[in-house]
Amino acid sequence: MRLAFVASDRPEAAEARARLTARYGDVPENDAEVVVALGGDGFMLEALHRNLETRRPIYGMNRGSVGFLTNEYREEGLTERIAAAEPALIHPLSMTAVDVAEATHKALAINDVSLLRETRQTAKLRILIDGRPRMDELICDGVLVSTPAGSTAYNLSAHGPIIPIGGQVLALTPISAFRPRRWRGALLSHQARVTFEILEGDKRPVSAVADNVEVRNVVTVEVVEDASITLSMLFDAGRGLEERVLAEQFSV
Repeated sequence: MRLAFVASDRPEAAEARARLTARYGDVPENDAEVVVALGGDGFMLEALHRNLETRRPIYGMNRGSVGFLTNEYREEGLTERIAAAEPALIHPLSMTAVDVAEATHKALAINDVSLLRETRQTAKLRILIDGRPRMDELICDGVLVSTPAGSTAYNLSAHGPIIPIGGQVLALTPISAFRPRRWRGALLSHQARVTFEILEGDKRPVSAVADNVEVRNVVTVEVVEDASITLSMLFDAGRGLEERVLAEQFSV
């Protein structure tokens, strides 16, 4: 099995890479059958983004802090673990953001696309689903659209729902909503096109973030699932992403 080992900048990740490459060998990322990512969830997302075009499977091992998207770090039997691993297939979100200078920015998000206020003042947003207005004014710190894979990340911290990987829905979740105060968000079809229009943007500037790509001073943001791209994350047998998402719903 041709493996490429990539590591975050944490010392423990670099040390693990040195030991694993000495034991299993190493090939360039472009020649690998599987990329082994050593780090936390942030680095796992980085590795997935780097392989968007090749769609190469990524097997993560936790050498970071959270590790929800990675497997337990063990050096023994790695090739056997990868051969028996369960794939989690996901589609990223496509974000198209237009800023105040009328420039258009595009980015992909594996976890979520979030809109966030830039100053002390709350954001004012209008929400349209498939071109139809659904909320004329949301006053909030922000709002996000999450994939099932990202539903246990920022979305969960914002009190959004955990979504099964095969659920074919997206979570639309407000961040500290002020008006309407009791609105807790919505579950949308994975085929929905979500459009945000920023109200009073000159007074209440808003940034849009797709995973690690930020666009500041946006005026409109459109979010839709890109079904043409399928990414594969590999998880140890019996500890797949579906099982992790299910277990998270019963954690206390």
